[in-house]
This record gives sequence, structure tokens and C-alpha cells, in this order.
Amino acid sequence: QVQLVESGGGSVQAGGSLRLSCVASGRALTTYVMSWFRQGPGKEREFVAGISGSGSVTFYADSVKGRFTISREGAKHTVYLRMNSLKPEDTAVYRCAAMQYGGRDYYSPDGYDYWGQGTQVTVAS
Repeated sequence: QVQLVESGGGSVQAGGSLRLSCVASGRALTTYVMSWFRQGPGKEREFVAGISGSGSVTFYADSVKGRFTISREGAKHTVYLRMNSLKPEDTAVYRCAAMQYGGRDYYSPDGYDYWGQGTQVTVAS
């Protein structure tokens, strides 16, 4: 069983930055695809960013390209999401997710096996 715990959320002004962390425990995740999703008020869950098991491949939603950066640190079993130039529309609960097996749609939440509880990000205008 894998447990994922997010941290780093908070309230910032538009244009500000935050770094989210997702710490994994219970099993080594070196081969898992790790991603961040978010769900804003009244919205469906949406893909934000993902990273391959090796960390060599990253992929982003168009809405965050150039502003957000996903990375992972294997030794610490941690995945990060650096968020710069935050906008009010980035306000959401951010959750990290782990995909054990490949061959699935990385952009769909249905393909992920494990989820964290989430951390709230609020961006004021």
C-alpha cells in the first residue's frame, strides 16, 4: 500500500509563488508516474503536471506551462510542484497521484492508483 501526503499549500497574492510537496511512503515509487491534479470550486478535477519514474520526462497542462515545474527526488520519495506567477484561477485543492503501471492515459485521473488527501491553494487577486 502506498500513502501520499501533500503539503505546502496556502494563500498568496496573484503573481506569487508556492512549492507543493508530496511525500510517499509504504513502497518505493521509483518506477511510478507521479502527477498533480487540482479541483477548483465548482469544477471537475483536472490534470496539472506529471513526471516519469526516472524524472527525465515531464508533461504539463497548457494552462500551467511556463509557470509550474514538477520534479522528483527519489532518495526522499518526494515529488514537488513549483508554482510561479500564480493566478486567481489556480485556486484549487491540489492532489498528487501515483500510477503504478504504464500504458494508461496520464492526463486522466482514472489511470492513477493512489491519491493523497490534497492541499489547498488560494490565490487572491
